[in-house]
Amino acid sequence: MKLTPVGDRLLVKPLPKEEVTKSGLLIPDTAKEKPQEGTVVAVGTGKQYGDKLVQFADFGIKEGVTVLFKKHSFGAEEIKLDGEEHLLLGLEDILAIVSK
Repeated sequence: MKLTPVGDRLLVKPLPKEEVTKSGLLIPDTAKEKPQEGTVVAVGTGKQYGDKLVQFADFGIKEGVTVLFKKHSFGAEEIKLDGEEHLLLGLEDILAIVSK
């Protein structure tokens, strides 16, 4: 299924968290924190500020990049696409672009 976010929203697929610590201990699901990092799957058109349309590309955010987002995003929507978890986030929820 193809989903295109509207306006200043973007679709992010959270990256999986580590299942085992560096020392080899298994982390149970109940102790795992929600991921704060994900891959951008789709971007909206941007947001109008006065007479200027600010687009995600203005910030270097495009499909395929990894971003760091707020841990507690109250405007975030969790959705399932093709059986996989995704998040619909606003531009204000993105904290940084992750470079590797």
